Amino acid sequence: DLHSFPTRRSSDLHIDIRVKVMQTLYTVESQLAESNTEEPGKATVKKSPDPVKLLQNHFDQTRQLFVFLIHSLAEVTLYADTDARNRASKHLPTEADRNVNTKLARNELVQKILDLPSYKQAVKEIKPQLLDSPDLLRKMYQELVATEKYQQYITVAEREKKDEKDILEYIFSDLILPSEAFTSYVEENFTNWDDDAEMLNVLMQNFMNKPAAWNFQELLSKEKWLFAKGLLETTLEKKELAMDYIKPKLKNWDPDRIAVLDMILMRMGVCEFLFFETIPPKVTINEYIDLAKEYSTQQSGQFVNGILDNIHKDLLRENKLHKVDFSPNKTS
Repeated sequence: DLHSFPTRRSSDLHIDIRVKVMQTLYTVESQLAESNTEEPGKATVKKSPDPVKLLQNHFDQTRQLFVFLIHSLAEVTLYADTDARNRASKHLPTEADRNVNTKLARNELVQKILDLPSYKQAVKEIKPQLLDSPDLLRKMYQELVATEKYQQYITVAEREKKDEKDILEYIFSDLILPSEAFTSYVEENFTNWDDDAEMLNVLMQNFMNKPAAWNFQELLSKEKWLFAKGLLETTLEKKELAMDYIKPKLKNWDPDRIAVLDMILMRMGVCEFLFFETIPPKVTINEYIDLAKEYSTQQSGQFVNGILDNIHKDLLRENKLHKVDFSPNKTS
């Protein structure tokens, strides 16, 4: 069902759909505003972006960054072998140099991930190794070796499934993500890092719980893609209708002076009220309050809450909250 997508905090939601739709709408609105302010009569060769292609590109960027993070995590563990070789090849290696513990390099969960056919295919397509920074990998590995958590891990000869997973979660959450050097490096290579970082942390946790269940060629399921595409197209196609509900609630506010993101989020919310029949209105309101707080101004959460809540109450009072199925380019 096109419109059956639930809250973004649903346990089975891997990628924050509404964020990606919001980002796409912001890009479209910004480019339209830019084209409208160009000098009259000035020749232009710019072509309006295809919103659906822009949306797909946002999801593709998330996929590429996710594969790079998994690759980087694996490379930190595999660096144990590199460290052992480098130390053993010293001109005068010590006994410690000749006996570096390489248990981490054969972490069973890492080996399972590296053997996943869909992950292998993703690596072949995305080539995350081209972005490797040997100095950064060495630094993170050395920081890991100095931790008590690592020392506890290597002192146990046996391999327990829980321990194998715990050390990987520790490396990712306690070493990689907090590393300023790593995050700066990622920011240089992925423009979506700031927007996706928190989501990718959740994504990684879900992945480590059930790596075999993932398909890296379809990180977004067909159902979720249809929801995202439907929400994007509906918000664009029904802009005037949504504004007819929003403008009367703005009182003394000039629509042109309201933050662009706030207006986009309110339009998305109104479209969910009207056209996405299985999403409870309270869920819709809460979702857009959270997005406004996180991505817009300090006052945006309260502002968006007030407008959407008033519109919802009016729809209920006037018995207009009859959600209908809407397909773009069709009359409703």
